[in-house]
Amino acid sequence: MAGYFNEISDDEKAERPSALVDETVKFVHAIRKYILGLLMFQFVSPFLRHYFPYFKNKSDDYIQNIKFINQRMDTIIKRRRQEIENTPLDKPLPNDMLTSIITANTFRDVNYNKIDEKEAMRPMTDPEIRGIIFDGIIAGTDTTANLISFIVYYLAHHPDVKRKMFDEVDRIFQDDKTRPITESDVHNLKYCEAIVKEVARIFSVVNSFPRSLEKPDEIGGYQWPADTMLRINIDAIHHNEEYWEEPNKFNPDRWMVEGFEPKKNSFIMFGGGLRVCPGRKLAMIELICLTALIFRKYDIDLIDKKAPLKTESATVTACTELLVDIKLRN
Repeated sequence: MAGYFNEISDDEKAERPSALVDETVKFVHAIRKYILGLLMFQFVSPFLRHYFPYFKNKSDDYIQNIKFINQRMDTIIKRRRQEIENTPLDKPLPNDMLTSIITANTFRDVNYNKIDEKEAMRPMTDPEIRGIIFDGIIAGTDTTANLISFIVYYLAHHPDVKRKMFDEVDRIFQDDKTRPITESDVHNLKYCEAIVKEVARIFSVVNSFPRSLEKPDEIGGYQWPADTMLRINIDAIHHNEEYWEEPNKFNPDRWMVEGFEPKKNSFIMFGGGLRVCPGRKLAMIELICLTALIFRKYDIDLIDKKAPLKTESATVTACTELLVDIKLRN
């Protein structure tokens, strides 16, 4: 999306200017800075952000960072619009997220002819497209990348679990290191799915999420008025002995027990209710596929198993460093 490779082109070997690569790196760092800065606007009052020098400087810096992100995304959207307009009508467009959103409800939409004119909606504006793409980047890339890092970490510390995963992957792919993964494969990768869920339970990437009370309620023995903003402590729920047997033990096999289902609202990897993550199914497919495709070809171990997992936590718990040794599997 933000990268130098993001263009409609048949020339896969085209040279990319180094300045464009630098812009990509700058954009990626800006996204990380945005995520880590969210708490400033959630927990620090507007009064402090406006009148106390320390908070004001921090706030102004984050606001400038957001402006840079918006400008960069607007440039990408405008460039892609131009590329679409310059693409001949008889040439199919790529089926990527940005192109699909720009062409939605236009004659270049693959579903356009199937939509009744009375039901057809207008195409989206650039700010609307920016909002959708931004949500996709924030919620769908950093979270997945960090969870994969945590999966690597926990598998390195639990070789018995890794061995079971290897057995499942080898059984399904029959030692074929290049075959594309299929829908059937994803359905059959039960142990990989169990690993993803167990890592998400024991080390949540998103450690809390906000909810607002629609009406007065009693929580924890206290009365709270309507419109009170609360934060749900996901880590506390995922490590609660009332819901989980040996909650501090990494045990993917708990998910393999026939008929096992977590108690209602005791596993909230993707939140819940009306605000549940809309990309949860895609995220699970991505995580299962990445885990299987990486480990069917490579064995990944930690350089130093005694070293603590280095993270930085705000709205998202991010892995800041993970030194690994990657070897081809026999």
